[in-house]
Amino acid sequence: MPSRRTDPLTLEVVELIGTVVTRYHEEYEQAAAQHSLTGAQARVLGLLALEPTPMRRIAQSLRCEPSNVTGIVDRLEARGLVERRPDPADRRVKIAAATEEGRSTARRLREALDFAREPLAALTDEERTALRDLLRRMVGGTEAGA
Repeated sequence: MPSRRTDPLTLEVVELIGTVVTRYHEEYEQAAAQHSLTGAQARVLGLLALEPTPMRRIAQSLRCEPSNVTGIVDRLEARGLVERRPDPADRRVKIAAATEEGRSTARRLREALDFAREPLAALTDEERTALRDLLRRMVGGTEAGA
């Protein structure tokens, strides 16, 4: 009996997940390029459009070195898409925040990502809920209601 790691169904699921991830990243990079951004810059801008965030937390979210985030934020700041502010709770900490132009750019980027949205639209609410719950389980999150 084959192990669960090598059975044909598991291999097919792994391949399909890989295809989805690859296609999503390709489309994300194309959408970013249309705004003269790199994929990393677009990801940081997307995070900052949700809420102002300390630089160290951005690095943790992206799983990269804080010095990389500093360079990305520098370039976004030079374009007027983000700004640095002192953290009101600890003035030694810098928080990066999207400007109005940055939030607008992040919104247009999200709207350009058809690949992720259109196939999901073909699924029912129940199917999307089941898919979400399964993906949460796969990444170690809570199954429902989170």
